[in-house]
Amino acid sequence: MTSTAHVHCPRSINEEDLARAQMYQLLGVLLGGPPSSELLLGLASLRGNDTPVGSASQDLAVQAKRTAPDEAEREFNKLFIGLGRGELLPYASYYLTGFLNEKPLADLRRDLRTRGIKAREDVKEPEDHLGTLCEIMAGIITGEFACDSDVTSQKAFFDRHLAKWAALFFSDLEQAQTALFYAPVGALGRAFMAVESEAFALE
Repeated sequence: MTSTAHVHCPRSINEEDLARAQMYQLLGVLLGGPPSSELLLGLASLRGNDTPVGSASQDLAVQAKRTAPDEAEREFNKLFIGLGRGELLPYASYYLTGFLNEKPLADLRRDLRTRGIKAREDVKEPEDHLGTLCEIMAGIITGEFACDSDVTSQKAFFDRHLAKWAALFFSDLEQAQTALFYAPVGALGRAFMAVESEAFALE
């Protein structure tokens, strides 16, 4: 959804940060459009553990095995598109102000300009879409979107643009009326946001 004006500065990152970036990227893809058959197949092979993230991953694997691509597409459309609007609006402005295209979007655009990150011209969604924010976080962690990608930079972006509302959105997604496949996506996002919040609080 995004591209950067900076020269990419991919950095050598440890396994934990790589896993974090991959989780953000996965959440971004799942919120950006319905999953392909290949993605569903990959999700079906996820392995869980006894952590909240691991449990949600296991539940997502089970749902991925049960879900056909056309079913996932119908569910995505009901949740996020609908007739006029979907059941949920995954935008920071909406969650923080009750309206679209408000101050949180302006603040984000100012921050992105400072970081040298620009939306691709073919992207029509406002940049405060949660799928885009997750993709940007992944790029900040890996150094894809900016050379300034240390934990201080990551924490600043998370605190400004995700911390106040992302977990609430994922909780709403988990409990959404039409969510079957996307219910464990919501649980996974909510659990992951909690882990990120706790980790950044220690910085």
